[in-house]
Amino acid sequence: MIADEDGDYLQEGWEHILTCVSRFEHLHLLGEGAPPDATFFAIPQNESDKSNQARSNILPALRKKGPGKIQNAASAVRRGSYDSAGIGGNAAAGMTSEQMKNLVSNLNMLEQVGEVNRIFIRSQKLNSEAIVDFVKALCKVSMDELRSTSDPRVFSLTKIVEIAHYNMNRIRLVWSKIWQVLSDFFVTIGCSGNLSIAIFAMDSLRQLSMKFLEREELANYNFQNEFMKPFVIVMRKSNAVEIRELIIRCVSQMVLSRVDNVKSGWKSMFMVFTTAAYDDHKNIVLLAFEITEKIVRDYFPYITETETTTFTDCVNCLIAFTNTRFNREISLNAIGFLRFCAAKLAEGNLGEETSGRISQSSPQKAKETQVDNGEPTEKVDHLYLWFPLLAGLSELSFDPRPEIRKSALQVLFDTLRNYGQHFSLALWEKVFESVLFRIFDDARHAMDPSRDNSPGHIASDDMEELDQDAWLYETCTLALQLVVDLFVNFYDTVNPLLKKVLMLLVSFIKRPHQSLAGIGIAAFVRLMSNAGEMFSEDKWFEVVSSLKEVATETLPNFSFMLDEDGKIWTHEDESNANNANNRDESSEPITSNEDSDSNLRRQRLYSAISDVKCRAAIQLLLIQAVMEIYTMYRAQLSVQNTVILFEAVHAVAFHAHKTNSDAALRPKLQELGSMTQMQDPPLLRLENESYQICLTLLQNLVLDKPPNYQESEVESYLVNLSQEVLQFYIEVACSGQQQQQQMPDSSSVDRQPQWTIPLGSGRRRELAARGPLIVSTLQAISSLGDSSFEKNLSLFFPLLSSLISCEHGSNEVQLALSDMLSSSVGPVLLRSC
Repeated sequence: MIADEDGDYLQEGWEHILTCVSRFEHLHLLGEGAPPDATFFAIPQNESDKSNQARSNILPALRKKGPGKIQNAASAVRRGSYDSAGIGGNAAAGMTSEQMKNLVSNLNMLEQVGEVNRIFIRSQKLNSEAIVDFVKALCKVSMDELRSTSDPRVFSLTKIVEIAHYNMNRIRLVWSKIWQVLSDFFVTIGCSGNLSIAIFAMDSLRQLSMKFLEREELANYNFQNEFMKPFVIVMRKSNAVEIRELIIRCVSQMVLSRVDNVKSGWKSMFMVFTTAAYDDHKNIVLLAFEITEKIVRDYFPYITETETTTFTDCVNCLIAFTNTRFNREISLNAIGFLRFCAAKLAEGNLGEETSGRISQSSPQKAKETQVDNGEPTEKVDHLYLWFPLLAGLSELSFDPRPEIRKSALQVLFDTLRNYGQHFSLALWEKVFESVLFRIFDDARHAMDPSRDNSPGHIASDDMEELDQDAWLYETCTLALQLVVDLFVNFYDTVNPLLKKVLMLLVSFIKRPHQSLAGIGIAAFVRLMSNAGEMFSEDKWFEVVSSLKEVATETLPNFSFMLDEDGKIWTHEDESNANNANNRDESSEPITSNEDSDSNLRRQRLYSAISDVKCRAAIQLLLIQAVMEIYTMYRAQLSVQNTVILFEAVHAVAFHAHKTNSDAALRPKLQELGSMTQMQDPPLLRLENESYQICLTLLQNLVLDKPPNYQESEVESYLVNLSQEVLQFYIEVACSGQQQQQQMPDSSSVDRQPQWTIPLGSGRRRELAARGPLIVSTLQAISSLGDSSFEKNLSLFFPLLSSLISCEHGSNEVQLALSDMLSSSVGPVLLRSC
């Protein structure tokens, strides 16, 4: 009567009423002789108990009840077991048999009248505040029932399912308050340490969810996502494998039986499967992927029927399965389904497969999905849909499994290549910066040899280095080539991104890591060979400026050999062997600090030498690439861009000569010959090839005379370069004679130059290596026009006379000089006479 008439005003008083109802129902069941719920919730003692429990899918308390046994009720009252709230049974110990009969008789009358059930049925008539109080009280009573150590019960839990169903039609605001209470309750019980209680709670939630899914209109309020969140939370928090497996099977049943009605619930479902993908138990992962596979394969149109954003949840779920370590087939299949999702997204009609069947699309919606050429371009260009899919595939490029890396890269670039024609520039910019470039960011940092400065780097794991090399040569090379090819394929759209692509390639070349730099240079040449014809003058300016930048910033630095520390390292390296012998003889202990400092200096020296050799190799590759690019597009390059290339290569050549002619550096390198393993001079090949390319660039400009060609400017470059090359050669070839001339000799007034010490074999080899460059320089001077040659002869004549007096490594220089004097210089002298 109180609950019926004053229910709207009871507030916290509902707890007392519902506690009484729980006790009445308990006594009634005992009077009928039904076994208590505790027989089901008892924790099995052995494996046979577990198997028996597993075979029992129905609670004993819910089975058909047997005939009444007043004795059971009496004994229960005497021991107080019905008091699930914790009140002792001593007060009932003195109850007589007659009193017990009257009690049970009254309870039977109450059952017949149906007053107990009417409380729950009439809950739907309570006002908005009272129903929330009612639900809170019922959850608290149910919690007390389930937490009872002596006699756990499920009566209130079953009533929670009922009242949730009765009050399903309440307004959204009220229902949200109700479900907030119920959600916390199911999460708490679902994570219970008693496995049987947790299983019953999840099964009750499943029953309730199935009832909710019957009501299609709830999907408009995204309520499905809300009432399924307890499954997600318990899936993440529960330590019981059985519970996690049960949740997956519950969700599977919802999909298979109510797929037509699932709307916003897809989000929570995919969150459950995503959590399962990272599970530590193989069976959980396999079961979850089996269901996910069926959903994507058979029910994909339903996923995006209401909200296209659910597509992202599906993609994230598949990406989670690609990372599983239990089964490679699962990872490969998940990548395959990502390809399928990309194809569906590119079609541009997500959700339309079923929307047409359920309701007719409005004309305005149809109008928005069309474009002039009939392609669904606007629908395809959804950054928030494409980005998770592409980024997920990009991350797999670092997977330790080679077949996964290869498959992911293939799907990633196939997707971009097949559907990139629909992408806008804004989307492409995001793809390049946040998807494609990200593949290489970690690689460039992880393989930075500057880490060698740390003492612990030398002791790095060899296996890790092997894996790193495998990634570098297999995956990184392929990925960079594919990025270049992708840029070329969609150049008409993505050409504004050329500068960023060049920055990526330049960042590889700048790295003091020969393999990375080689990959970058190869990709640079690949880009030029495939896209150079499409470049405008401005684009070529960006290209040559990038080459000039990287040429300047990769110059080898030998300064470490000339500073004070370098001297210390050198002397210590020479004396290490002697010190070691002395230690053996004297057996004197050496402090660990001395050894540590010596090792640290040695490591730094090795690191510096390695860096120099690496940069020298990079510059050699770079100038060869410059020449290859120039050869391909010689006719297309303007005078300005060709001059920039000349300046870039000339900077390399001049720095190399400066290093080669350093009188203080070369002896030190010879002292450390076993460590450096560098020739003397160290950069002779780089110097010769660089100057040769410089001559070629300028000579071709003189011959081609491209638009905006200014003869005086180019010839000025060529004359200055020729003077520089000849002067450098004379300094090397005539060094012995110059040294002789510098010696004081007062007894001779008119000394004749003579060689007191012939050139050594090393110097002869050096001059022989420089010979072809001198021949080319003399030929370049001879190719100047008559007026230009005659005008600059006064500059060249002293150099030519010095060449006559020098000793050479081979006779090719003398032959070229003879030809020049007879064919070019001689006629000028005759005309002047």
